Amino acid sequence: MTEPAKTDVTQLLLAWGEGKQDAREELIPLVYNELHRLARRHMARERDGHTLQASALVHETYLKLVDVSRIHWRDRAHFLAVAGGLMRQILVDFARRRGRLKRGGNVRPVTFDDALMVTGPAGQDVVAINDALNALEQVDPRKVRVVELRFFVGLSIRETAEALEVSEETIQRDWRMAKTWLYRELGADPGDE
Repeated sequence: MTEPAKTDVTQLLLAWGEGKQDAREELIPLVYNELHRLARRHMARERDGHTLQASALVHETYLKLVDVSRIHWRDRAHFLAVAGGLMRQILVDFARRRGRLKRGGNVRPVTFDDALMVTGPAGQDVVAINDALNALEQVDPRKVRVVELRFFVGLSIRETAEALEVSEETIQRDWRMAKTWLYRELGADPGDE
């Protein structure tokens, strides 16, 4: 299947946001490969032997997307950001359930740097990252959107700037500041990049 045009995806998202369920059914096959890529990206950061697989994460995300009532989708990047956020929440919920079963779980130090944009160490503490992002959202929600789009969705600086309708320089500044915030919240030293 060829890569769908961004305008086709955006038009279907807008129709779905208006309540047209047939648009959703038409959309999902068009974005499935992107959702699967996004899920693989999330799973690459998880511990070895994780019982949840990328395809299962896509399906769990789809079920949550179906339950979403009338979001006013803006475009493909907005859809991917929402899907990425849902995937992150699914993994956080999974980790919290697992942690409760193990009386606190296996907490490990977390690293967060540009190298994680491509691959990350297995077993990162997704709960700690989620908690740090929630704290950052109280201070600056846009920086959280930048982290979600760059780190979790994998958009470039340019794509992130377009999605958030700000300049590339603003995204670069927000990205640097968000990483510094997250290093501090996660107890890591930004100089260790």
